[in-house]
Amino acid sequence: MKKDESIKEENKVKEQNCNCKNNDCKCQEGEPCTCGDNCTCGEECTCGCKDGNCTCGDDCKCHEEEINKMQEKVKDLEEKIKLSQAELINYRKRKDEEVAGMLKYANQDLILELLPVVDNFERAMTLADKSNAELTKFLNGFNMLYIAIKDIFTKFGVEEISEVGVMFDPAKHQALLVEEDKDKENDVVLEILLKGYILKGRVIRPASVKVNKIN
Repeated sequence: MKKDESIKEENKVKEQNCNCKNNDCKCQEGEPCTCGDNCTCGEECTCGCKDGNCTCGDDCKCHEEEINKMQEKVKDLEEKIKLSQAELINYRKRKDEEVAGMLKYANQDLILELLPVVDNFERAMTLADKSNAELTKFLNGFNMLYIAIKDIFTKFGVEEISEVGVMFDPAKHQALLVEEDKDKENDVVLEILLKGYILKGRVIRPASVKVNKIN
């Protein structure tokens, strides 16, 4: 009798240690009890996931913290990838703009070298004297060369800054002389001393001008 009571008490303790929940108890059929079973046979049911083989199904949360950490790492890597992609796109845009700018103004240095030559042609043209046929014929040749160079300038987007009577613009003009003319508006350009030039919207040489200053 005492032996039977001892066995019953031992089984009762084992039943209390069982974590199984489902109605089907495999251990009653002679199979090992696993978490998820509603075990009443007295076999202690434990979770073996700590050993690498989790058998407790959805009730096992022993890897939850590790999974959360991995998910955070994945999110962090995704953000870094997005940031890297955005930086790469911006870098490509900047490089494309730089290359486009270089191509657009690739002829600037050459044109700047030619401007003094054009200035000299223009000075020579002012020496034309109809009374001197030989000089006029000689300057006509200069004029043909001058026109050819100006045509090339136009072809490559070069424009003159040579207007008189416009308001002084520090972005386009360089004031070398001032003069007072009360018949004209203050700060108006009275004379072009040396032509300025614009290449495709960029001022490559401001015009040297005389400006009206009324005291």
